[in-house]
Amino acid sequence: MSVGSSGGGSQSLGGPTRCGWVLGPSLDKIIKNVAWRKHSHLVNACKSALDKLHSLSDAENSQDLAVSGAPLFGFNESDGELLLQPLVLALETAYPKVVEPALDCVYKLFGLGLIRGCEVSMERVSGGSKVVFDILEAVCKCGGLGDEAIELAVLKVLLSAVRSPAVLIRGDCLVDIVKSCYNVYLGGLNGTNQICAKAVLAQMMIIVFMRVEVDSMVVQFKSVVVGDLLEFSDRNLNEGSSIQFAQNFVNEAVQMFNEGRFSADSMQSAASTPPAEVAEHKKGDESPGSLSDYTKIREDGLMLFKNLCKLSMKFSSQEQPDDEILLRGKTLSLELLKVIMDNAGSIWRTNERFLNNVKQYLCLSLLKNSALSVMTIFQLLCSIFENFLTKFRSGLKSEIGIFFPMLILRVLENVLQPSFLQKMTILNLLEKISQDPEIVIDIFVNYDCDVDAPNIFERTVNGLLKTALGPPPGSATTLSPAHDLTFRLESVKCLVSIIKSMGLWMDQQLKIGDFFPPSSSDDESRGGDESNLSDYDLQSEAASEYSDAATLEQRRAYKLEVQKGVSLFNKKPSKGIDFLIRNKRISGSPEAVVDFLKNTSGLNEAMIGDYLGEREEFSLKVMHAYVDSFNFGGMDFGEAIRFFLRGFRLPGEAQKIDRIMEKFAERYCKCNPTSFTSADTAYVLAYSVIMLNTDAHNTMVKDKMTKADFIRNNRGIDDGKDLAEEYLGDLYDQIVRNEIKMKADMSVPQSKQSNNLNRLLGLDGILNFVWKQTEEKPLGANGAIISIAIEDGNYLQEAWEHILTCLSRFEHLQLLGEGAPSDASFFTTQNGEPDEKSPKSSSLRKKGTLQDPAVMAVVRGGSYDSTSRKSNTSGLVTPEQISNFISNLNLLDQVGSFELNHIFAHSQRLKSEAIVAFVKALCKVSMSELQSPTDPRVFSLTKIVEVAHYNMNRIRLVWSRIWSVLSNFFVSVGLSENLSVAIFVMDSLRQLAMKFLEREELGNYNFQNEFLMPFVIIMQKSSSAEIRELIVRCISQMVLTRVNNVKSGWKSVFMVFTAAAADERKNIVLLAFQTMEKIVREYFPHITEVEAVTFTDCVKCLITFTSSRFNSDVSLNAIAFLRFFAVKLADGGLTLIVEDNDDDSSVKVVDGEGTDGRIVTSKESYWIPLLTGLSRLTSDPRSAIRKSALEVLFNILKDHGHLFSQQFWISIFSTVIYPVFESASNNKESHVQDQSLIASGSPLPQSQPWDSETIAVAAQCLVDIFVSFYTVVRSQLVGLVSILAVFITSTGKGYASTGVGALMRLVKDLGSRLLEDEWKDIFLALNKTAVSTFPGMMRLIRTLDNSEMPDDAQVYLNNSNLSSNNGFDNDDAEDDNLQTAGYIISRIKSHVAALLLIMQVITDIYKSHQQYLSSSNVKILLDTFSSIASHAHHLNCETTLQLKLQRACSILEISDPPIVHFENESYENYLNFVHDLLMSNPSLSKEMNIEQLLVSVCETVVQLYLSCASSESASEKRVKSPIIHWILPLGSARREELAARTSLLLSALRILNGMERDSFKRYVSIIFPLLVDLVRSEHSSGEVQTVLSSIFRSCIGPIIMNS
Repeated sequence: MSVGSSGGGSQSLGGPTRCGWVLGPSLDKIIKNVAWRKHSHLVNACKSALDKLHSLSDAENSQDLAVSGAPLFGFNESDGELLLQPLVLALETAYPKVVEPALDCVYKLFGLGLIRGCEVSMERVSGGSKVVFDILEAVCKCGGLGDEAIELAVLKVLLSAVRSPAVLIRGDCLVDIVKSCYNVYLGGLNGTNQICAKAVLAQMMIIVFMRVEVDSMVVQFKSVVVGDLLEFSDRNLNEGSSIQFAQNFVNEAVQMFNEGRFSADSMQSAASTPPAEVAEHKKGDESPGSLSDYTKIREDGLMLFKNLCKLSMKFSSQEQPDDEILLRGKTLSLELLKVIMDNAGSIWRTNERFLNNVKQYLCLSLLKNSALSVMTIFQLLCSIFENFLTKFRSGLKSEIGIFFPMLILRVLENVLQPSFLQKMTILNLLEKISQDPEIVIDIFVNYDCDVDAPNIFERTVNGLLKTALGPPPGSATTLSPAHDLTFRLESVKCLVSIIKSMGLWMDQQLKIGDFFPPSSSDDESRGGDESNLSDYDLQSEAASEYSDAATLEQRRAYKLEVQKGVSLFNKKPSKGIDFLIRNKRISGSPEAVVDFLKNTSGLNEAMIGDYLGEREEFSLKVMHAYVDSFNFGGMDFGEAIRFFLRGFRLPGEAQKIDRIMEKFAERYCKCNPTSFTSADTAYVLAYSVIMLNTDAHNTMVKDKMTKADFIRNNRGIDDGKDLAEEYLGDLYDQIVRNEIKMKADMSVPQSKQSNNLNRLLGLDGILNFVWKQTEEKPLGANGAIISIAIEDGNYLQEAWEHILTCLSRFEHLQLLGEGAPSDASFFTTQNGEPDEKSPKSSSLRKKGTLQDPAVMAVVRGGSYDSTSRKSNTSGLVTPEQISNFISNLNLLDQVGSFELNHIFAHSQRLKSEAIVAFVKALCKVSMSELQSPTDPRVFSLTKIVEVAHYNMNRIRLVWSRIWSVLSNFFVSVGLSENLSVAIFVMDSLRQLAMKFLEREELGNYNFQNEFLMPFVIIMQKSSSAEIRELIVRCISQMVLTRVNNVKSGWKSVFMVFTAAAADERKNIVLLAFQTMEKIVREYFPHITEVEAVTFTDCVKCLITFTSSRFNSDVSLNAIAFLRFFAVKLADGGLTLIVEDNDDDSSVKVVDGEGTDGRIVTSKESYWIPLLTGLSRLTSDPRSAIRKSALEVLFNILKDHGHLFSQQFWISIFSTVIYPVFESASNNKESHVQDQSLIASGSPLPQSQPWDSETIAVAAQCLVDIFVSFYTVVRSQLVGLVSILAVFITSTGKGYASTGVGALMRLVKDLGSRLLEDEWKDIFLALNKTAVSTFPGMMRLIRTLDNSEMPDDAQVYLNNSNLSSNNGFDNDDAEDDNLQTAGYIISRIKSHVAALLLIMQVITDIYKSHQQYLSSSNVKILLDTFSSIASHAHHLNCETTLQLKLQRACSILEISDPPIVHFENESYENYLNFVHDLLMSNPSLSKEMNIEQLLVSVCETVVQLYLSCASSESASEKRVKSPIIHWILPLGSARREELAARTSLLLSALRILNGMERDSFKRYVSIIFPLLVDLVRSEHSSGEVQTVLSSIFRSCIGPIIMNS
């Protein structure tokens, strides 16, 4: 009945408002039906609500009350809660007569849109939303009251609530509504109610997911057809008219909005508020897992979809395997999912998140439910899968490729015993699919023409053909004839439809002229979206691989050939690869094959492992490329090996495993350079991990390896060091907890209990018995030995020594029987020729030959060990012994050498532990043979070489253990004093090395180096020149013939040549250098393709050759090669190693302005040894070598310095450049050592490691480099200036001028670029250099304090002659004193010259660059001048010293030291500098008070003059009282000194005379007394009086006149 018609009559009960028209009658009915005493609070709430309704007016058009958050239209939030609360209370009573009117009222409120504007969820339970939430929660609970009418009312209310566009029901609240409907469906009181519940759920799904599609609450949707919902299940619930009742029931709830007079506006106005809220995007504080760019509507839709999928995946427990309720719920979930998929729009196909949910949840549900045999489930799965095919082909290609065979082909291809209903379902589905040309063509193109996809179209057609033909004749089948006929008809229909569809598609292509067919016009049947275009248009990934194929036939042919190749590969891998390459399905590159192996489906993993382990050249390249395709960077070792082995199974053959693991270890170390010392460590650890994995997870292994065992087994594997126990423990735990899945039958070397086998089997006793029987029955005993060795060799262990001793003895007897010469001649004959008269062969059966000592020892039948022979062995052999021996020799003819040699050839079949024990025993026996004093032999030595050849192809892990034994043996024998044995051993070692170098070594390994190390040790320790020369020749031959395979062996090669370069034999040095020259010139790339250490070793070797004392050409050529290396470095010839490192190892070149750039460490490791080696050569005593090294060093720095970073330049200065100039620094320190040298009486030579030409070139190059790269190396300015300053103060010839010239050029080139602090650094360096020489010079002078000098030369000569005539040495002390004085005089002259030169340099720098100098810098210059002048004055005050030096100069007939000249010149320079500063820079002079300093210097100069002109100083005269006395004239010496000082005095007086009058007046109190003293003094020049007169007239006079 309409709301409008009933509203007028009930208006008095609810007031004038629209909500009142609905609420009034319902509340009144509740009051009448409720028990007042029991539910008094409900009655009161109803009455209050009615009173409130009567007090309010209709506010339908009032927008002020349509506020967000208000639960009722026309009321504010509080009023709305008051009016709705009685309904909540009524629903909670659980009394049907009360609940029924409440449900009816709620239904009308939702249906008419009167409850509006709120978001209802468990998270938002405040305000108006809370009361609405309470209502819905109470409604859901009413579903369990057990009343049929209430159940239907609840369903109607819930559908109305979900349908309402004015209320957004979210999250868990929506899920609860769905669960309530589920409960009614599963436990409804009658079939009609259950059908209604199912219909309500389906309608809810349509409404919710239509809103999801358009992202809005206001949507147009279609009503559910109840009959369609019963297609697969629940037909038994139909109770006559139940379907029609349910249809009307749903339609009534959905069409509620078309009733009533205000339904048209309520539709629009009710939805006016919520959409704004609904469209809000989720914020960060909302439910976790949601994305900010998805609206609440879509989030809730996805959540509901996930829950349905999860419900569909619930299975019965073991306790209740036939749970009907669970099965009905699963079926309902799948039906609802089918409804969703049937109505799915474009968002499900275009939105990645929605599509991912389909893949993650719905596809998983289909996968799990496909195993069920329930027909209804199977039909639903097929129906959903049909949606996949029609709507989701482009997005679910791989999923369809899985489900099609699983759901359809599995049933279709079952011809003999199919399920009739299942197969009919499949045939009906195929008939629908085959009528769509697009689907048919898409399946063919995307699957049958795709190499990585199954042949769905082909299998479908073949399955239909088999079904159409029926079961084969004579086969057992469960099909009835009727069923068989039905299947045949249906399959033929499908085949006809397929042919028609393909013909239709071809017709479309001919009409359009295009390869792609048009999209179907039936948009509704395909979802109405452009996503239904053919998948070959959309699947660009599948089409991209076949860009060369123009037709589908070509693509199909491509796939067929690839499949054939896969089939061949799984039978024999190499044939499959050859077939694919031959047919051009893959290219012939290893990388292409790797891509095929890793990405092609259907390949047998065991066959992949077998192919990767092959030793053929191409297979090896493929394996290397396969391993190199992995990036193990940052991976833990266990994680890396697990990741590596997941793509294939390790082969069963140990050699194949060895090759794969070897490459894996190299790759892991390349990706993780700091993980292990070398790849050998990773290789051994990889084997340990595989062995541990087998041990821990093989049930056949009883005694499991413990963590302690694993750690102990891996001791010393990291280049002799142990890996961290914590690291190995973690690796052990990782492997034990999680098995590495690989081939289970991998062979593992048995290492336990081997030592006890001999004791267990009693072999020790057996072999001792056999040994004793050898003397009596050699044939039978040795036959037994051979049999034991071959059959039980794996268990002999230490007993091998007895076996091999017996065999050695037996072979010796054979040789004696054949008359072969003894090995003793090999040991004793060094250089002599064999005796031509002696017969070449003789028979031991001739008794005359038995008197040879070696033969006698054998005939006596003594022990093999010569040290245990009896004391009477030196006697002759008795006739009886000869007869017994000859009779036994007859038996030797029956045993040939084949059986004997077979034991050694058979060694390659021994297990790992056994071969190591065999080699140890053989080496021990050989050492006993070689060291025997009476019977030395080389039999076992030759067999060692053979055994090494036989076993060289063993896996590296075993071969390394074998070589560890052999290496020590070869070194011991190679150092033998017996030259013949040593030569034989070295030649044997050469043969082994030649064969070993045939094997290619991978990067980061060190085994070649270990193999060649015996050559190095013997070369370094052998005292035999012949052996050392032989080693050089062997190494030269090996390198030049196997250069392509040499990797880590370069280290040993260069170590040998380095030892040869320092050899005392010229021919060895020249021979080694010839090979080095050939290596450098022709094979340089081979040196640099390994690692930086190889290059470093080569550089060290060449530097050692530069020190050769035999031939200077060798040294010069070695230096030239070093420059060649630098050119290669700069040209990038060494970047191969760097580029091979995938992680941050590329060479970084700095542009000069970068402050944080660094050359990669690997590149630095190339440059540093090269440059430091040349640096050391600059101090070579040979001039030619020194100059060449200096030239090459600085040319390298100049030509390639732009490649160096700032930090690397700093390192170059500290380790390369500064050491070059240490010789000059040593000269500087010689001042400190002078005193000790003099005291010890040692000679005092001038240290001049470089001549003047060399030092000039060095300084010039140094300045050139510094100027060229100043922006990068400016931090080294102080060090550079210090070097040049040391040159200036050096006593070496040409050093001072070189230092001055270099410093002036440096300042000239950098003047404008120098900063203030850098100027300061320069001047401080000069100041420090000058001042640092003062203490040393004063200590040197003090050595003469206790020395006496002869009075004059004549007396000294007379005393010398007298002493020599009388034979006395009394004047030795005077000779020593004179020698010391002469040296001191020379040093004083050099010292004076250096300091004056520094003053001159400072003056020149100031004059040229004074505009750049600040006051602080000028102050440093003034301090330097003052310090030098004060030092000069201090030296001149040593009068006693001067007298001694004068007497010494007179006797030695040399000039006096220029001490007075030094003082005059230093003050002259000081005075002129200050005066020039005052004149040229008035502002700076005023700032620094230079005028006062100038007057002070002038005062000092005048006082120096006055002190010379008088025996008393002027100050002393002023203190004394004026007494008149005679002034004596000066002596000649004083007059000479006075004359020398006159020019300095005149300069000072002229400066004072030239001062401004005001300035002069300020200092007249200081100047005037000095002038008066000058007037009273004696002068050597009249010019002094002239200048004094001028001063008095022009300066003093005006002051007096104006006073």
